[in-house]
Amino acid sequence: MAHLLKSSSSKSTLLNIFRHNLIFGSPNHASRHLPHNLPHNTRISPNPITRLCNTMVDTLSHEDTNRQVMDFPGGKVSFTPEIQFIPESNEDRVPCYRVLDDNGQQLTNSQFVPVSEEIAVKMYSDMVTLQIMDNIFYEAQRQGRLSFYATAFGEEAINIASAAALSPHDVIFPQYREPGVLLWRGFTLQEFANQCFGNKADYGKGRQMPVHYGSNKLNYFTVSATIATQLPNAVGAAYSLKMDGKDACAVTFFGDGGSSEGDFHAALNFAAVMEAPVLFICRNNGWAISTPTSDQFRSDGVVVKGRAYGIRSIRVDGNDALAMYSAVHEAREMAVREHRPILIEALTYRVGHHSTSDDSTRYRSADEIEWWNKARNPLSRFRTWVESNSWWSDEAESDLRSRIKKEMLEAIRVAEKTEKPNLNHMFSDVYDVPPLNLREQELLVRKTIKSHPQDYPSDVPL
Repeated sequence: MAHLLKSSSSKSTLLNIFRHNLIFGSPNHASRHLPHNLPHNTRISPNPITRLCNTMVDTLSHEDTNRQVMDFPGGKVSFTPEIQFIPESNEDRVPCYRVLDDNGQQLTNSQFVPVSEEIAVKMYSDMVTLQIMDNIFYEAQRQGRLSFYATAFGEEAINIASAAALSPHDVIFPQYREPGVLLWRGFTLQEFANQCFGNKADYGKGRQMPVHYGSNKLNYFTVSATIATQLPNAVGAAYSLKMDGKDACAVTFFGDGGSSEGDFHAALNFAAVMEAPVLFICRNNGWAISTPTSDQFRSDGVVVKGRAYGIRSIRVDGNDALAMYSAVHEAREMAVREHRPILIEALTYRVGHHSTSDDSTRYRSADEIEWWNKARNPLSRFRTWVESNSWWSDEAESDLRSRIKKEMLEAIRVAEKTEKPNLNHMFSDVYDVPPLNLREQELLVRKTIKSHPQDYPSDVPL
């Protein structure tokens, strides 16, 4: 209304309206309604209606100024006369999406993407396979047959369910606790064993630590031990897929500790600005080795950090295979169809030690670990649901576990006996023509081995 009163013609119109409604036929008529016993020196406006209109114009103009906006780069920003700070966090935490309760019973009115019998059985079978594989490799390391290992105990649902919801064409940038994604895509137990034992059949030619898997054929980038470096890489790959018009996205996994790295923040901002089709899947298992989440951040977990960068986000029960499958399935559809990044925070718990170099009972109680392993075990929850559909039985469970154990032991036997990669692979596959300094290093290594053969493994071909 204020902008209408700024012109003299608008004021005249308003005067006429007031005269009609207040039965003031004229200024003289109006003055007759004013008190006549005012002090001698009191100044009376010849037109009180005009005075009223001027007051309203001043008031409304002030309110109009408060409603002004700044056309700032990136979007219009409104003004406020009040000192208002954005609160550090909402009073209510972001809810966690789930489909199955802790006992594996489907929640009433739960929303989820339907899963066929074939997919459900494969999901459960691969979760069991991953668990058995971890158990056997872990024991092999404790026996001195492997130098290192890291399990995915307690996080099997995140591994398998997310992989099941993706397309084989989607490019994976893992951390080091997602072997289940490879397992789902067809990586064999023998291929896992070859990598862990670093023999000549290992695709990395023995250059990497155990559990640092990779497969070009399965669109699974080789694991990098450096925390969070895979995140910006995933965004770049996603932008490339977008530019090439591919019906695919990039998917990167990381732990809650990874969100404390600068690469996490750079990657989210990069993805949002470039509108890259990438899924950021955070396995928030409560611990970054021995550092609890309470010592990492004061925000409501990781999910709220997506909004700060303009990224659509969701929090999911990472121990609920159906919830993980549904969330990742929907996230992928949005990422590819709308060309946008999505952040998924999967709440879970690392039941195993961080790695074979860690003893987690030094910083958390054994009772806490046992409670999570029993009360919120992702395998038992999903098995209950699968069995409720008459898709699984005790006999099938026994047959599966017996078969996988035999296959694992055989894979380890073969991997241990397979010849190691030749020494020259330490210096190949980086340069087409090795530079002088690299050739000098190779000569020095060979000379040292020849001088001190007792200090080097005899099964590595020279």
